Amino acid sequence: MNISIISLLTYIAIIGLGLTLLQKYMWKIPKSIFMSFLQNFTGILFLFSGWVKAVDPLGTAFKLDDYFAEFYVTFEGTAMSFIAPLFPLLSEYSIAFSVFMIIFEIILGLMLLMGDRPKLTAWLFFALVAFFTALTGFTFLTGYVPSGVNFFDFGSWGEYQKSNMRVTDCGCFGDFIKLEPRTSFFKDIFLLFPAFYFLWMSKDMHTIWTNGRRNWILILSTIGLLLYCVYNFYWNEPHVDFRPFTNATDIAAKKKNEIDASHAVKILFMKMKNKKTGEIKSFSYDEYLKNLSAITEEYETIEQIKTEPLIKETKASQFEVTNFDGDDKTGPFLEGESARLMIPIYKAKYASIPSTRTVRDSIFANDTISVKIKGRDTISVTKTFVEVKQRQEEYYEVVWDEDFLSTLKTVIKPIVDAAAKDKVETSVVISGIDNDKAQSLALATGINAEYLTADEKLLKTIMRSNPGVILWKKGVLLHKWHYKKVPAWADIKAEYLK
Repeated sequence: MNISIISLLTYIAIIGLGLTLLQKYMWKIPKSIFMSFLQNFTGILFLFSGWVKAVDPLGTAFKLDDYFAEFYVTFEGTAMSFIAPLFPLLSEYSIAFSVFMIIFEIILGLMLLMGDRPKLTAWLFFALVAFFTALTGFTFLTGYVPSGVNFFDFGSWGEYQKSNMRVTDCGCFGDFIKLEPRTSFFKDIFLLFPAFYFLWMSKDMHTIWTNGRRNWILILSTIGLLLYCVYNFYWNEPHVDFRPFTNATDIAAKKKNEIDASHAVKILFMKMKNKKTGEIKSFSYDEYLKNLSAITEEYETIEQIKTEPLIKETKASQFEVTNFDGDDKTGPFLEGESARLMIPIYKAKYASIPSTRTVRDSIFANDTISVKIKGRDTISVTKTFVEVKQRQEEYYEVVWDEDFLSTLKTVIKPIVDAAAKDKVETSVVISGIDNDKAQSLALATGINAEYLTADEKLLKTIMRSNPGVILWKKGVLLHKWHYKKVPAWADIKAEYLK
């Protein structure tokens, strides 16, 4: 979304102030206008930040996976390595953790607005803000940690570089606003002030409605939010899509515009560090180019200071599909005149079972014989069959998940077959496997289509359903369907391919 965090906080502050004035002069509620404003401001903020994540719980789960993976690498091999195994375990339950955190954040926002259980609310708010501050603070500080250096090796820290950060987006507002960890960290530091104030002055919090009514609001809200979150990933695609791959989007034009904008970016300054003294100095790019040899002999580059692109880069710029040999196959989606189905699968569900098999090897012996060619003796080497030997070979047998296969055979295959009758081709785009596994999947499902591959994060961004169905034509993503909501091919054809 084209909105800054400052603009968002300003809008929330205005709404919070308006609500506070109503409470003060019409409803005669607040004990303290300042306290009520803080309650309303933070409550609305938590309601909004929770909702933009509730529309896409899987997106938050994917972000948690990024954090867990980074924490595992950070703690492994240190004195605190006993903590490391916790993070792969948490990653297995990242969806449940995501839903819990989203509901907790929204319910806490309601408790702040209603002034429910002031002391408990104050402590819960402080705990959540402290947790987020530690999370975003850690991620922000990795900007000082060069690649290949452990976070806890403080002596090897260097100058801050944005490219050093292990997680580049905190996920605080889902895909609505992409916040750098540095910005999010400062936001959380800011929220620590009302957090401490609530702890100190919780007795001044306003309270609205009766205890029983507040309890019913919280109970019904929790149930409703749980169903809402589950709907947005288990039963359907997110009903509000903040990602760049929304329905009816011209991805070809979007990718071209973003790439053109990135190429138009100009380097203004070179931020550099003296190799001997450690002095940090900025050179204009013109000066840098004119004295390139002298400057690079004395200084090393820390960062390039560039102009901001007119169009922000999204995952659309990175849309690329290849075959399993690495040959580009993006063209049919972005340039093809004909309609085309894509079946994105960001995670193939299978198990690799260690097995052994008997292999038969033919044994040959080399013999040399003398033959006359045009009256001259010539030595020739011939192979003579000796025997067949058997040996045991270890290999990994691919066992596909039955539910995964069932979805592909009962939902996806009928659509692919029906589309083929209308000469609409299909590409199964799958990440994380090789060509052999792709052919094994084709054999197991009977889906006759072109099998391609793409980056896992790209496929996760395009679609949350695994698998899903996407209809493309002339570079436009016409529509995408969760596998539980795929209509009949006749209906798709009638609505989108008139």
